[in-house]
Amino acid sequence: MRIISGTAKGRKLKQFKGQRIRPTGDRVREAVFSSLQSRFGTFEGLKILDLFAGTGALGIEALSRGAAKAVLVDQSPQAADIIADNIRSCGMAERADFFRASADKIFDRLVRYAPFDIIFLDPPYNQGLIGPALRGIIKNSLLSEKGVVCVESARDEQVPVDVLEVVTMNRKEYGATVVTFLSLSIPEATSR
Repeated sequence: MRIISGTAKGRKLKQFKGQRIRPTGDRVREAVFSSLQSRFGTFEGLKILDLFAGTGALGIEALSRGAAKAVLVDQSPQAADIIADNIRSCGMAERADFFRASADKIFDRLVRYAPFDIIFLDPPYNQGLIGPALRGIIKNSLLSEKGVVCVESARDEQVPVDVLEVVTMNRKEYGATVVTFLSLSIPEATSR
């Protein structure tokens, strides 16, 4: 797995040993960043949150493309070591912060970085983690008004849309993986 574009293009990322962890593949990552590029035009100056960061590939890719800041969160001790190595090897240490914590326990600490322009949400598949994470994001006002949440899930996993403040912008399937792009539902101004 390598950084696809930007200042760290071609840098090889350290990965997990074994098959228990499923990092976002290069093909899916390329498609996600292409969609985000279409929405934002550039990553320059954007603030990124990478929940369930794993190897840190999504947050580091955004930094490589010009994002101003990325906050990466993962609870695994192995992920902590891998992310730290990947941030250093890609030269992103000054613009990246890492927290080793469970996603449901970190939201109040992330408020000082908010709002985020892009939030990557890539939890282990079929563990019921997407809904609580989305509710934590909304409850703590972590997403900017024009921001996007990119949710990666299994094809058979439901992305909860019961979070009233978010709407589905797009949903793309890549084999067994689905990426759902969400944004805030901004009430339309009522005319008087």
